[in-house]
Formats: sequence, structure tokens, C-alpha cells
Amino acid sequence: MSILQNKINLNLNRDRVVSVKGFIVPMEHTLSHFHIEWDELVNLQVTEPEKRYPTSVFQSFLPSESVSVGDCWQVEETGVLELLRQLNPNPNLDMHIDSGDSSRLWACLRAYNDRFADIQFRIHAEFKLDGGWFTPSQFSGNLIIDQIEEKVVFFKMSVPDGTVNVDINWDSSTDAGFCSKMELTVETQDVVNSTEYPEYITHEEAECKLALCFYKSEQINWISPFEASKLAEDQGKLIHVISIDGPLRDESC
Repeated sequence: MSILQNKINLNLNRDRVVSVKGFIVPMEHTLSHFHIEWDELVNLQVTEPEKRYPTSVFQSFLPSESVSVGDCWQVEETGVLELLRQLNPNPNLDMHIDSGDSSRLWACLRAYNDRFADIQFRIHAEFKLDGGWFTPSQFSGNLIIDQIEEKVVFFKMSVPDGTVNVDINWDSSTDAGFCSKMELTVETQDVVNSTEYPEYITHEEAECKLALCFYKSEQINWISPFEASKLAEDQGKLIHVISIDGPLRDESC
């Protein structure tokens, strides 16, 4: 990790146009077979496979003030909603079930050099389907901009992999499952693997910073059950155990 406390301003040329491709792969697994029984889920597909946007849509991901590496800020909803409608016409950012802070949208300056800036972000959103709701665990991704030409050179927003990464509500019943691909991408020059940044934090460190913006549970210093058992034995204390049937750091269950 290399962090200097220099601050930069991030802007885009609003006159440019960006072409975005959208993908949804039909679900192949749900715990209660909703992907077989619910027609809306069976036929779930991207609304527009490709769409052109004004660059102002991506300005929504940028901070209104100067920032340093590791700084986080809230993302504006307008541009995000416009992008999500490419996947499905009925996105919702407020979450139909109150999930505390998880309805917000956050971004973090992960890295930059003299030309490029890499913004990592996390968004919680869901889609209203006929008869129910489709709630991904989260949308995460990166936006890389060319600071000199003020243009988008890379963008990817997708539902992360996971054994279970989608929560589903249909006809007053709840299910969960796995969606192998649901994403929006900008296919441009390859700057992800070929660019070196003198000022940066890792993707994992940015992910942790963003998770802290959403869930207070991420502030807990979690340890494994084996470590807890050893500490309890060494300190002569009891262990209070709480069992939960889903993750605390996303909306997949």
C-alpha cells in the first residue's frame, strides 16, 4: 500500500458519449426452485444489450470536492438509476425492506497517477418484478477515468460471485440463489492491468472501506470460533453465541 495525502479533483467532459454493454445470464440455481417456477425469473434478461450515454451519467460517481486516496463519498442516485434501467426497467435504490444504511451508494478513490484515476464503488439496488423483488447482494465495480482528456476509459458494475448472491421475494415467499452474471461494462483500452499507480490502496482495502460505509457490523473485530474458544479458556470467560443464517455484509439473504 502506498498512500500520500495529496488531493485531486475529478471531472469528466460532459460532451462525450460512452457506450455501455449489459449482460444478464439466466439463473441456474435457487434454494426453493424459484428460477424454475417463477416466470419472471425464468425470463429475466437485460433490457438493452447496448446503450450510449452522455458522460454526465458517470459524473454521478465522482466526488464534488477534492479527495485523497482512500477517501469515500456518496454517489449521486440519478446517473446510477439511469444505468440500472439498462438491466431492468424498474430499479429501486431505497430497498423495499428496511436494511438500515445499506440503501446508500458509496465510492472510494482507490488509486491515481499523473493521468488515470481509479474509483472503486459499491451500490445496493434491487429490481421490482411482476409479483416480487429481485435483490442482488450488491453491485460493485470500478470506474477509471483519463484525467487529462476527462473521459471514461474503463467501467464495470456487476454482482459479485458468491455461493448465494441474490435474495428473491415472490408471492410473499422468500428464496435465495446464484446469478452467474449481471453486469454493465464499457469496453475500452486496457488500463486495468497495465497501469501503475504511485498512490493507491489495494482493491481489498478499498472494499473494506466501502463495507464500513454500509454496515456497523464491519466495525467489529471479528475472530474465528477457534480463536474465541481459546480466548475464553485463557481469560476464564463464557462465550455468548448468536447463530445467523445469512451474511452481515451484503443483501444476499
